[in-house]
Amino acid sequence: MTRWLDPHPVNIPASFADLNLPPLIAQTLLRRGISSPVEAEAFLHPDATPSTPFPNIESAVERIWRAIHNKEMICVWGDFDVDGQTSTALLVQTFQTLGANVVYYIPVRGRESHGVHVFSLKPIIDNGAKLIVTCDTGITAHEAVDYANSRGVDVVITDHHDLGETLPNAKAIINPKQLPKDHLLSNLAGVGVAYKLAEALLDDGRWTVDGETRSTVNGLRSDNLLDLVALGLIADVALLKGETRSLAQKGIQVLRNTNRLGLKVIAELSGTNLETLTEETIGFTFAPRLNALGRLGDANPAVELLLTQDPARARVLAAQIEGLNAQRRLLTSNVYQAAEAQLRENPDLLNEPVIVLSNRGWPGGVVGIVANKLVNRYHKPAILLNESEDGIMRGSARSIEGLHITEAIATQKNILRSFGGHPMAAGMSFDADKLTEFRKGLGKAIEKQLGEVVREEPTLQIDAWLGLGEINISLAESLEMLAPFGAGNPSLTLASRNVTMKAASTIGKTKEHLRLNIEDESGNTQSILWWGGAGEELPESESKFDIAYSLRASSYRGQKQVTLQFEEFRVIRDEEKQVEIRPSKIEIRDLRLQPSTLNLKPATLIWAEGAEKSKGKSRFDLHQSDDFAIYTTPPSPVDLRKVLEIVKPRTISIFAIPPAEEKPEDYLNRLAGLCKYAINQRGGKATVHELAAAMASRESAIQIGLDWLAAGGQLSVSIEEDIISLSVVKEEKNPYLQAELFIALKGILNETSAYRKYFATVDLKTLF
Repeated sequence: MTRWLDPHPVNIPASFADLNLPPLIAQTLLRRGISSPVEAEAFLHPDATPSTPFPNIESAVERIWRAIHNKEMICVWGDFDVDGQTSTALLVQTFQTLGANVVYYIPVRGRESHGVHVFSLKPIIDNGAKLIVTCDTGITAHEAVDYANSRGVDVVITDHHDLGETLPNAKAIINPKQLPKDHLLSNLAGVGVAYKLAEALLDDGRWTVDGETRSTVNGLRSDNLLDLVALGLIADVALLKGETRSLAQKGIQVLRNTNRLGLKVIAELSGTNLETLTEETIGFTFAPRLNALGRLGDANPAVELLLTQDPARARVLAAQIEGLNAQRRLLTSNVYQAAEAQLRENPDLLNEPVIVLSNRGWPGGVVGIVANKLVNRYHKPAILLNESEDGIMRGSARSIEGLHITEAIATQKNILRSFGGHPMAAGMSFDADKLTEFRKGLGKAIEKQLGEVVREEPTLQIDAWLGLGEINISLAESLEMLAPFGAGNPSLTLASRNVTMKAASTIGKTKEHLRLNIEDESGNTQSILWWGGAGEELPESESKFDIAYSLRASSYRGQKQVTLQFEEFRVIRDEEKQVEIRPSKIEIRDLRLQPSTLNLKPATLIWAEGAEKSKGKSRFDLHQSDDFAIYTTPPSPVDLRKVLEIVKPRTISIFAIPPAEEKPEDYLNRLAGLCKYAINQRGGKATVHELAAAMASRESAIQIGLDWLAAGGQLSVSIEEDIISLSVVKEEKNPYLQAELFIALKGILNETSAYRKYFATVDLKTLF
């Protein structure tokens, strides 16, 4: 249960009068520790903040200039997340502008994971690289740096991750963790560090052509790179303080007018208006798509997308990203649902200092995304782990404000195989039999960092209570003065009292979001978007509740509008109201040991699928009926609940004949056979519904199975709503995506098997 905290009362000092700020803006600044007009001006106008040179950057600049002058090959080595992609693109563009001989390399997550690896570095050096410049990685790459040095190759490291006990023997190291904590540059993410190096190079006048710097001749100023900086900073959840906030705000302005074809095509395909882009657009549109490449495939094409001047190539790459992003959403949804199911089964896990969950069926490429969703929902740090076949747990952590999650994880280094990260996110691996020890030790470390706060119930700080009639475009635009929002500068949480639900509807291509229409006691109405809210419990139509939300100004078809985004609700309890508990009116007939349907009434509606489908109807063909029989065991509790909502039975006869268990390989072979039939006999047309019914499986298993077949190059698959289009036109193979999809499918099939075994013995009264 989350405890809501009312706004702290503050008095606006007379010294703020000349700023002419709306009261809510002034109060927010004061609550966030900005107590003088000078500080307020600096916060509200960070674009006016002068650029700060990065200390001790000269040795890196000198070595890079020497490589350019001597025509030495430079390899930019990045990382596969958005911070790494944008850092790589930024340095490659800078070096190309200065006339360098430059190549780039980003490790493939499914083959190499993070870091600089000797086995991948060797062929790059063999091909002639004389200087390696890392970005968003390298600060713990001792072995790789020593290897490069042994081959006569220098290494310049630009990184922002936490320092190890010793530093690599690099030619130069640029890392904000080496700066005092109060330094203006101390919060930079990897792309910010890369930008500072590029800035030093581009603003350096030593390399000239006819009296002009090479950068001027080729038309690149450091400011032109800020669109990449904004992408990386926001995607990496950088702390928006000091010059980091200034760079993010300036970058958002540049991104609204970007000339990068790849970003323009992504915006077009996703229906994004660049002119009104905010940090939310980056976080919910650009970052997930670019991250999908690194999580489910090879992120090197992302650099090409960010640099290409070829419209056709940009469109091809962006289309590939759209497909991967759809698969990323599906995998994320499945892992999130499974994680929530674990928490429902073991609610005590929410009482621990950190949420730690694990499963063999969770693809490593999306566990970090789901961990972040759990942090947002439960206001606790979260770690999701995938247990591999070799008995090793590998996972991702996401943190909360005020907790340095990497430092907490580092306290367990005696049992860790590897770890690394920064204050808000980290990765780690350890032997699976150490899970209990890891959970306990990490909990103690977090308690030590946070003190008594860690045991307190979660809280939601309300910044202002508003009547629905007070919400307008003027208020929304005034709040934009505080943007960009993010880590270190959260968006305002506003709330309204005593509202009722007038309507709720699903929206979006996959119907995963909700639009809530609410009304207050004065008759004022508002519409609120609940991203990912489909399937969540809602207040009853007649009940009164308080609702918390964020508020942004936006534009739709050229018209300014207000957008409200759901955060939480709390039902107002009437203590005097007596709650009547009514027994279930459904009559349950347990026939689990009697597979014959002879004793059923003639009008009984029978649910049967898979090999038994001839005995009844599939879950997608059911209708309201007083008498209902469940012949084959449901594939999941969600499917059972959906069916009961449709049928609304008075009597249920339970036979629960379990379909034969299948290994993932057998399941995929059978699915491939159905696809072949559809191609040969039905013009390549099928539906997710009919395939799920034919195989008595979850719809998500069908979708992931189809994606697995496509990723293996066996056929082409297109799914629009429920309609599947299949063809024998083979797609390019993506073994990394296929491996992630196989893990996810195995997890879903295992969950279905476990549920069916549970259904066979459970007391049925607990289910209905």
